[in-house]
Amino acid sequence: MASRPLLSPRRPPALSLHEAAESSPTLSGLMARVREAQACLQAIRPLLPPGLRAGVQAGPVEEGRWCLLVDGSATAAKLRQMTPMLLAHLRSQGFGIDALRIKVRGRA
Repeated sequence: MASRPLLSPRRPPALSLHEAAESSPTLSGLMARVREAQACLQAIRPLLPPGLRAGVQAGPVEEGRWCLLVDGSATAAKLRQMTPMLLAHLRSQGFGIDALRIKVRGRA
């Protein structure tokens, strides 16, 4: 009896991380939220005092509420003072942000 050659199973073509994430509804939604948060940060960055810019990161956007992550309480206090201006600027740029939350990040 002649033996048959073993056929290797075909693998689906490899997807990049971006392609895989976009094809998943859950990951696609998460990526859209990250892009929105980054766009909001880019919109307000010119309004931030130069000394504070490096200490501010975009946090999540959830139901019109955006969280900014900051390095320290002094930065948080200054951003809280600037909140009305930042919100007005975001609205003028077409972002649907109604509230801004400032959160001080813990030290690693």
